[in-house]
Amino acid sequence: MCWRSGIVFMLLASNALAAASHIVGLGVEGDSADGLSASLIADIGLTEKTWLTGAIARNRVDPPSRPSLETWYGELGVDHWFEPIGIRLGAAYWGDSDLLESRDLRASLYWRNDRFTLSGDYENRDFRFTLPETDFFPGRVVRFDANGVGLSTRFDLTEQFSLGLHGMDYDYSVNLRLDNDRRILDLFSFSRLSLINSLVDYRAGMTLGLEAGEQYWELALSSQKIEMDGSETRSATLRLLTPMGAKGDIEFSLGVDSSDAYDTVTFLSVFLYFYGGS
Repeated sequence: MCWRSGIVFMLLASNALAAASHIVGLGVEGDSADGLSASLIADIGLTEKTWLTGAIARNRVDPPSRPSLETWYGELGVDHWFEPIGIRLGAAYWGDSDLLESRDLRASLYWRNDRFTLSGDYENRDFRFTLPETDFFPGRVVRFDANGVGLSTRFDLTEQFSLGLHGMDYDYSVNLRLDNDRRILDLFSFSRLSLINSLVDYRAGMTLGLEAGEQYWELALSSQKIEMDGSETRSATLRLLTPMGAKGDIEFSLGVDSSDAYDTVTFLSVFLYFYGGS
């Protein structure tokens, strides 16, 4: 699962962040495939250069003619900037314990200054996959893992425009291809919040940001390939971050997914951010 892609870059554009000692965000996202997600995030400044981050989210999707599927996401991490080099460490959980769940460990080493950031990223994912019983399949539990490596960067093109690039490639310990068993694949492929979207072969994308006064606009384009069936999803998202009082921002996101697995899905999200500190 790609957690709130682009959110860090957007928050860096907020004038309120510079003086904040903590950030709290909450929001909801819905899509045209009856998917719904609610999220709560928090960043706490332990020192000027050390931040503790956390997030929790609940996703619900309502596939046609099947019971609803609900998943949890939780993340905890720490970020310290040694100036100009920094390091991020984190752990996360995501999934449904009755079907598919993952426990992830993450590490990033980055270099940044006022106009440029470059990060090398690593992720280890430990999966537990319960293949359901069908008329032609007895069902079983499969344990496997994946290691992902990637790069991300963001730099200012001008005082108003910024460009971000990111990519991640995963190597799995088992062959997950299920091209010939659509009965199993159909359990996972119906929404951008579906479980199958956690089993990523690779993902890549770019963001183009525009700072217009107190508002920040971002256009994000991304593509990812699913390991299980080789399907690809291409996404385009437009975001607007704008002030909401002296100590808060509100973010609106509108986007569309074009997927080989679940056709075209549109989505909308609204997030509120509150900043504390002097």
